[in-house]
Amino acid sequence: MEAIAPSTPREELDTRIRRFQAYLTRQQIGGALILQNSDLFYFSGTVQQAHLYIPADGAPLLMVRKSIERARAESALPDIVPLKSPREIPALLKARQLPLPETLGLEMDVLPAALYLNYTRLFEGTALTDVAPGIRMVRAVKSIYEQDLMRQAAALADGVAGAARHLIKEGMTEIDLAGQVEAEARRRGHQGVVRMRMWGGELFYGHLLAGPSAAVPSYLASPTGGQGASAAVAQGAGFRPIQPHEPILLDYVFAWQGYIADHTRIFALGDLPDDLLKAHQAMLDLQEALKNRARPGIKAGGLYDFAIRWVADKGYGDWFMGADDQRIRFIGHGVGLELDEYPFLARGQDMPLEKGMAIALEPKLVIPGKGVVGIENTHIVGNNGLEQITRYDEAVQVIPYP
Repeated sequence: MEAIAPSTPREELDTRIRRFQAYLTRQQIGGALILQNSDLFYFSGTVQQAHLYIPADGAPLLMVRKSIERARAESALPDIVPLKSPREIPALLKARQLPLPETLGLEMDVLPAALYLNYTRLFEGTALTDVAPGIRMVRAVKSIYEQDLMRQAAALADGVAGAARHLIKEGMTEIDLAGQVEAEARRRGHQGVVRMRMWGGELFYGHLLAGPSAAVPSYLASPTGGQGASAAVAQGAGFRPIQPHEPILLDYVFAWQGYIADHTRIFALGDLPDDLLKAHQAMLDLQEALKNRARPGIKAGGLYDFAIRWVADKGYGDWFMGADDQRIRFIGHGVGLELDEYPFLARGQDMPLEKGMAIALEPKLVIPGKGVVGIENTHIVGNNGLEQITRYDEAVQVIPYP
């Protein structure tokens, strides 16, 4: 097998594991089994089919079903062993002086019920508990190493937006333009997969929607939906031709080396009506107000409440983050290995911001019959507010027409 360098440095994995072990100790949990791909990659540097056991104290053990060769090449963890069946886990742990703890943590927010029931039988006598909140809190604060990868993803996202304006032509359909933009992203190294933690959450690159199509709601926890290619997908680009003088929403995720930058820009063939330009500028102004308020210690839900008051005062409350009863109740969300990480800048969320958190801030107006205007950028929480890392021009990108 061709040599593969470990995807994540050993010292980075060690730091992440120590932070999670501190959580396990505080919660009096003896150890945890990690199975979900994003968590597995975060703590081990590989997504090969495996069980990662992290004790509250001591070295972790990565037990791999497929492929052990790739896992050993990709992961910098020192103890990686083959696993034929989960039934071998107790013996493998015991052989390394890691007996099953009285309380074992599992990712119960994403673990299928059938697997959970299997583990109740396999680990009889051990109390099983949910460690997903602890994992998500550890993952919420990004290291300098992670921030660097996200800055790289952000620069690539900016590049895709710059390329998109040269691809837009009158008469092409949303899905035709989407395919060309996605090909550009792929050429720049987009990994293809955009991971979401929410059950039923799916996304293919993002949403490219034009005019009234952008205001069509969907099931996804997003202010935008779109017709999609069929009812089997029910979101994203559809077959409607793009028209002059309507907003074209490019809300795409760039996923690079596992890490995500979320990014929205508005394009148009020819000038937009003044009311849409004014609404777009209002969202840029709101973004600036939120960036200055979002400091460490500020509660995530407080930022959402501020935004709601702000748009109501400006007369945009009926369209903010969705129209009428279709609106979503957040103004931003954490990003990292997944698109829906902590923190959520949502109604009622008491989680305080911390330095190093990564947030996609997305103030948008969804105007039925006309389309969507607004902005989305990825930011890093700093001492003095949010540092914006996606930097492509935020003004409506007008392509001369005719």
